[in-house]
Amino acid sequence: MALLIKIYPENPNEKQLRMVVECLRDGGIIVYPTDTIYGIGCDIFKSKSIDKICNLRGIKPGKSTFSFICSDVSHLSDYCKPIENSIFKVMKANLPGPFTFILNASNNVPRHIQSKRKTVGIRIPDNPITLEIVRMLGNPIMSTSVHDDDDIIEYTTDPELIYEKFSNSVDLVIDAGMGGNIPSTVLDCTDGNVTILREGKGILRL
Repeated sequence: MALLIKIYPENPNEKQLRMVVECLRDGGIIVYPTDTIYGIGCDIFKSKSIDKICNLRGIKPGKSTFSFICSDVSHLSDYCKPIENSIFKVMKANLPGPFTFILNASNNVPRHIQSKRKTVGIRIPDNPITLEIVRMLGNPIMSTSVHDDDDIIEYTTDPELIYEKFSNSVDLVIDAGMGGNIPSTVLDCTDGNVTILREGKGILRL
């Protein structure tokens, strides 16, 4: 049975954050808030945990472009090939924010979360809880959305309902209040240009 932890975005409790980080270090799978919708994730270096999330979401590794959450743009050089100055300026102007930037992955990105194109999606959400968890962990966490079974409502926004649904599938659920139901805007930057692949939340500043 998953642990449900209430964490307040305005003043995240460090002890609770450490519990989440320890869970991730132990290979745990968590549900966490972002600046858009709730996400399911784990440490990007825990391949067995990523396999479990893929099974949970019906995703095939290598067939999808996985996103992961960094805490700061300064970490991008660790996981992406050199980024053109024009792209980096756009990222700095819009992050933290509700955007996923598709970039060319470096060799530091574990193979099991690279797509066949060797690309990766980078998220730096404007959410103090998740950014602090990633900072304390010391490396990114995988990011995939919590989808709803309802045909009309695409994303579940109530963390208590999320807990009911996933309490036997994940290790920890963070309740940070109601989430959103509009996903991030996805931007492909792999060819040196910024191309919108999916319109979502946020107004891009160029």
